[in-house]
Amino acid sequence: MPSHLITRRTLIATGACALAVPARAAGVAPTPTMRGGANNYRPGAPIVERIGGGGFFMTGTVRRAGDGAPLPGQRIQIWAHTTEGHERDPQSHGATLTDADGNFRLEMPQIVPAFGQAHGHLAYDSAEFQTVFLRPVMSDPSATTLHADFVLQPA
Repeated sequence: MPSHLITRRTLIATGACALAVPARAAGVAPTPTMRGGANNYRPGAPIVERIGGGGFFMTGTVRRAGDGAPLPGQRIQIWAHTTEGHERDPQSHGATLTDADGNFRLEMPQIVPAFGQAHGHLAYDSAEFQTVFLRPVMSDPSATTLHADFVLQPA
């Protein structure tokens, strides 16, 4: 048998190694858009200090896909069904910017269950990176914080 033929064992072994290298080289994978995340989205929601009367905190981080570097100055829109309004109401929407370390925090009214679940909505919707919509569900509807992280892929 010629020595240049590849056996099944060699193919499986080298194929597995070849697949592992790109995965390591890719680094931090981008966050996929969540089903239902864009529900009641309002393009251009204003940047605000707080939504409504406050008492609840939406927090998170924004990093770049690949190297995981924090992304300062990125606009994150937040909305939810709260004690002060439905997620479709304009007063239930607002946006904030990430700080120098890629962190964001926005105070808003307490999130309450809608469609059987207490959940928030977040969006990265600026032009520099691909749009991502998130819809994290709260494990405890009485919690006063909800955290969501974005890893963004350049547009």
